[in-house]
Amino acid sequence: MAILRGDNGPVKQKAMQILVALGEIFDADKLIDVESAQISGVSYKTIGDTGLQWVESMSTEKVVIPTTLNPTGMDLHLWRQMGISHEFAAKQIQIINAYSRFGVKSLCSCTPYLSGHSPKFKDHIAWAESSAVCYANSVLGARTNREGGPSALASALIGKTANYGYHLDENRKPTLCVDLDVHLHAESDFSALGVSIGKKVNNGVPYFTGIENPSADSLKSLAASLAASGGVALYHVEGVTPEAYSLQVGGIETINFTSDELVSSYDALSTFQSGAVDLVAIGCPHASLSEMKKVAALAKGKKVANNTKLWVFTSAGVKLMAERFGYLKDIIKAGGEVYTDCCMVVAPIEQLGFKTMAVNSGKAAIYSPSASKVEVIFGTTGRCVDIAMKGFA
Repeated sequence: MAILRGDNGPVKQKAMQILVALGEIFDADKLIDVESAQISGVSYKTIGDTGLQWVESMSTEKVVIPTTLNPTGMDLHLWRQMGISHEFAAKQIQIINAYSRFGVKSLCSCTPYLSGHSPKFKDHIAWAESSAVCYANSVLGARTNREGGPSALASALIGKTANYGYHLDENRKPTLCVDLDVHLHAESDFSALGVSIGKKVNNGVPYFTGIENPSADSLKSLAASLAASGGVALYHVEGVTPEAYSLQVGGIETINFTSDELVSSYDALSTFQSGAVDLVAIGCPHASLSEMKKVAALAKGKKVANNTKLWVFTSAGVKLMAERFGYLKDIIKAGGEVYTDCCMVVAPIEQLGFKTMAVNSGKAAIYSPSASKVEVIFGTTGRCVDIAMKGFA
């Protein structure tokens, strides 16, 4: 109550007011401790001057739990190479500096769990980035709602969140069973699956059967596309994800996912089918080390076409590991560029002259046409790298 009264200053009072208001809206019985926070609303492209002013007005206090940021609108070191304007860069750096004053770590990534910011099973957290939320809930078995930027920041400042939604056992049960009648191979197959099922389940909890031995990258792709197409924050895979083992699946609707639906999902995610491609963008969510290895192998000994860019987005930690393993060298030697801190969705792509883009991410294919005013082709990583080398689809 002391914080709510303002005894600890106006910033913490505002943060507590946000958390209490959320609790009242969702009938939470109490506030609970959270282990970490991850804040969205970091790119200047998405929050603009209004968001910048709000963050700066709050940055007189320090966070009390480990806290990281969502991707920004540019690589914080290589923004000139990207072609970002000085005006945009100045505003973006202001945002990062404001968050730094909070004590927030400038690990600007949608995959913080690949860089040491990884919660344990059943940890309560307050994360905001949609794919990270879905991955943390589903694959790691942590517990978080899909926070907004302000509520995640409020939790970071107070160390608590309201006890509702996916923090409660009863809300983590499946609402739809999805039985796969097709074998999935590439990570983009899991993206296509997620987009299709996300539309059907909306913000429910799908339970997948028939998925055999998926990789962490595949589960990451599934999380991102489910979150982008339907607002899904939690899914289960039979025999794979941690909570699936304890669930009794019965009494809920079951649907089949077929090879025809997989093909239809691929087709629906492309806004054009052939022609010149200005940009091939990989890393939404940020590429893992194994994905960097795959791109390096596909690009090695080849050259990106003169009128096309190959951009790979990853976290700073993964980029360093990729450099140590030699993957970074192979990508750059082929004419590719590897960027951290940002991604193709929240970077000002529309200001850089790109009109067409190839992606291996269902999330990027959903958001980019509206967010960046580009036409997209969706395909496997192999197809995307091939397009980069040819310059057209």
